[in-house]
Amino acid sequence: MKYSTFKRGFDFLFSLIFLIILLPFFLIISLMIITTDGFPIFYNQKRVGKDQKIFKILKFRTMKKNAETQGKLTIGEKDPRITKIGYFLRKYKIDELPQLWNILKGDMSFIGPRPEVPEYVAMYNDQQKEVLSVRPGLSDYASLRYINENEILSHYPSPDDAYINILLPQKIKLSKKYIAEMSLKTDFEITIKTIKKILNNV
Repeated sequence: MKYSTFKRGFDFLFSLIFLIILLPFFLIISLMIITTDGFPIFYNQKRVGKDQKIFKILKFRTMKKNAETQGKLTIGEKDPRITKIGYFLRKYKIDELPQLWNILKGDMSFIGPRPEVPEYVAMYNDQQKEVLSVRPGLSDYASLRYINENEILSHYPSPDDAYINILLPQKIKLSKKYIAEMSLKTDFEITIKTIKKILNNV
């Protein structure tokens, strides 16, 4: 059996299990979002997945309504567009949990390159497009290296230029490293490191 086939079966089974287990927690988070900033509860955005397929990534909403009209990148820990509950959800990566639905559907995997928006993917050269040969994921080497990406970008005079010219090429390089080393062992190690990184913020 190819690892990719095993990986998809694992993703489907465990995303379903986690969605069922976390349902009460999801309801609590939803109520917190509604009571502090109203509807909508979720935020979705177009991302580019495996084989350049466009899908809508799902997250708990952490920013004020229509915040994206002021730019796609979130800058620093105190971006004024982030809601009060949003700071908490982002700090512990809780806003990413609805992506279990994307994993269940097959848009994403637990471990894989983070999916980018179409505008940035349009800038990829042929070598960089290799990252689109696998399902994107919740975490990979690039996610671990740049877990505080928003804070890093806040130190640049032009965060958008810094992301395009500095961070994005480095993230793609690390994602290609993951693809070259993709295995059960690699996925397990990245999973453990990701959990440790998040717990270090507690």
